[in-house]
Amino acid sequence: MRIDLHTHSTASDGTDTPSELVLGAAAAGLDVVALTDHDTTRGHAEAIAALPEGVTLVTGAELSCRIDGVSLHLLAYLFDADEPELLRERELVRDDRVPRAQAMVAKLQELGVPIEWAQVARIAGEGSVGRPHIATALVELGVVPTVSDAFTPQWIADGGRAHITKHELDPFTAIRLVKAAGGVTVFAHPLAVKRGKTVPEAAIADLAAYGLDGIEVDHMDHDEATRAHLRGLAADLGLLATGSSDYHGSRKTCRLGDYTTDPEIYGEITRRATGAFPVPGTGGRPA
Repeated sequence: MRIDLHTHSTASDGTDTPSELVLGAAAAGLDVVALTDHDTTRGHAEAIAALPEGVTLVTGAELSCRIDGVSLHLLAYLFDADEPELLRERELVRDDRVPRAQAMVAKLQELGVPIEWAQVARIAGEGSVGRPHIATALVELGVVPTVSDAFTPQWIADGGRAHITKHELDPFTAIRLVKAAGGVTVFAHPLAVKRGKTVPEAAIADLAAYGLDGIEVDHMDHDEATRAHLRGLAADLGLLATGSSDYHGSRKTCRLGDYTTDPEIYGEITRRATGAFPVPGTGGRPA
């Protein structure tokens, strides 16, 4: 089985629609794909409706969190999307995205960048606006060569010249809420140092003791030495070690299935989840 547990669609900051994403998963030879848009589940219904035979969809979301001033992303799988408390927190994060992005555009203008809010809004479309949309605008303007080059202290990385903080969940609260909604939690790309400051391992241990289920080990932002270190850390802390592409369509260079999760780990995730179940593809027919 080929299993990719971290992807994004136009419901947040990817460039593929949810339908295109699940069809792309089939074309890439994936058996299982998780749709984990930032702080939203809006793309799930479309993905399920278009899900081809032979592909199973894991519903999820990537939750924006912060601990001791450091941003972290928590992948939440197979939770009840209608659970009121978790839904309310996701809405608070989403509602803060537009004013935050507008403030970042204003900062960039102060730095002499000829960026306009209309440009960013056009790029975001119907998705939840975020930094990747601003980064794409900077690429369009020729300010930086790639989206990744925008995520530096010079521009919009955490603490960067044009960075603005947003409403983010406390990760302990996020773990509690996801578990209460029957879901499973995995710390996304925990040592992606290119993105800025990372969470210390002592904090990861605290999160594990509180109920974190796993950490994302095999990821494009982790080199081989980092992956080996994280695999050892996962074993020491009793955490599941996952792998995934963090696919964003054409916004990033990674492809669907570039990194995958072991089937035994996937089986344990589905065993622990009680809020929702993986959805088998029916070729676009009603299940």
